[in-house]
Order: sequence, then structure tokens, then C-alpha cells
Amino acid sequence: SGQVRGLCGTFNGDQRDEFTTPDGDVEPGVAAFANAFRAAGACPALGPAVPDPCAAFPGSRERAEAACAVLVGPVFQ
Repeated sequence: SGQVRGLCGTFNGDQRDEFTTPDGDVEPGVAAFANAFRAAGACPALGPAVPDPCAAFPGSRERAEAACAVLVGPVFQ
């Protein structure tokens, strides 16, 4: 606890500094935080909104909803 920093957060019990960048800045949003760790040219920068992961993979939403239905169904209640 309190000895990590990066994409997994700081793990120090203070959620206000979870998005600390490699330069020590605290970003207010997910996109700016993720872009701080992005290797230039390796992938496109994220925009202000987090992309929908199902948009790039047709059929993913249906499979994900079916899998989640099991978790929220009577088996796990």
C-alpha cells in the first residue's frame, strides 16, 4: 500500500490522486490520464469520451450481456 503509481492507481486510500501521471500531475479524467501513459505513435490518443468497446467488435455486446446475465441471475444470488 502506498508504494505504487501508474495505470493501476496509487493504492494509498486516497481516490483523489488515483490518476497521477508519470510526471506527477493528477489528471481529472480517464482520457487525459491514459494518454499520459501512451507511447507516441503506438496507438491513437483517446478523445474526451471513453470509446465503447463493443463498437469495434460486432456481436460483442450480445455476448457480454449474456455472460453478465449469468452473474446477476439466480445462480449467484
